[in-house]
Amino acid sequence: MTPAELSRTVLRAVRRAVEEDVLRAPVPERAVVERPRPGGRGDYASNVALKLAGSASLPAREVAEILRRILVVDEQIADVEITGPGFLNFTLVRPAQDAVVRTVLIQRSSYGHGTSVDGAGQVVQVAAGAHGDAVARLMQAQGVTVVRSGAADGGFREVVGRLGRDAAVWSVLWPTSVARPDDLLVQRESNPLFRVRYAHARARALTRNAAALGFEARDEAAYGRHAAPLLGALADYPVVLEAAARHRAPDRLARYLDATAESFFRFHDAHPVLPLGDEKPSVAHRSRLALAEATGTVLAGGLSLLGISAPEHL
Repeated sequence: MTPAELSRTVLRAVRRAVEEDVLRAPVPERAVVERPRPGGRGDYASNVALKLAGSASLPAREVAEILRRILVVDEQIADVEITGPGFLNFTLVRPAQDAVVRTVLIQRSSYGHGTSVDGAGQVVQVAAGAHGDAVARLMQAQGVTVVRSGAADGGFREVVGRLGRDAAVWSVLWPTSVARPDDLLVQRESNPLFRVRYAHARARALTRNAAALGFEARDEAAYGRHAAPLLGALADYPVVLEAAARHRAPDRLARYLDATAESFFRFHDAHPVLPLGDEKPSVAHRSRLALAEATGTVLAGGLSLLGISAPEHL
């Protein structure tokens, strides 16, 4: 279950509570689902009960309890806890979280796209320029029709001439990611643009090398105990896209891609994806390759939405 799927599950619970007349409130268009804040528990949390409390004329914790009783029976949810003033905290059944790899490999470049952002189905005006281009792509991926306004920044062309288009775009979208824009041209770990594109290229290389060894990815969820952070990052991708579109903040996606690349390298260092020596490909190797391919797909998709290329060779 991805965060987007969990959000839809929460909305169905609200709708059911209203239909059964145990909750008298308008059903919202969306339910925000995100990682728990300090003091929270589980895999994800939602503030939907706090949003509904006023219109329902009930304390938020009472609204949360009404929804918890409906949600806790879902077979993909292991537990639902109520914390603080009325936050719903979800712990997912582990196989449901692991299914994110299969979801990514099936949906490919459309993974994370949806219609959950405010304004979906509407026409929104977005300014021209590298930042506006990224915002437009993010909003379009969430079902928003975008109309461009204004002229592009002439100074951006000068930056492109000095750094190249990819580094120039990154420097506009996340200007504080490096000390100096020229640092984006250096191929080393301190360069976040290089880290992200190298992680993507490494994931693609693993697929090529596996094919040369005569095996391919097969998701059987045998990733290894160090895979959890990377699986969580892939599951978070739809929520990151929705938030980046809603706040018109492509830097959120850039930061996410950088963090996901780091999670991929830690997973890769801890668990060999390819057989070593005379070792035969195993279930673990095929599963880890599937996770690597899913990671490469997400990194490529995210870079594309930012307007940055994702080469398969670096």
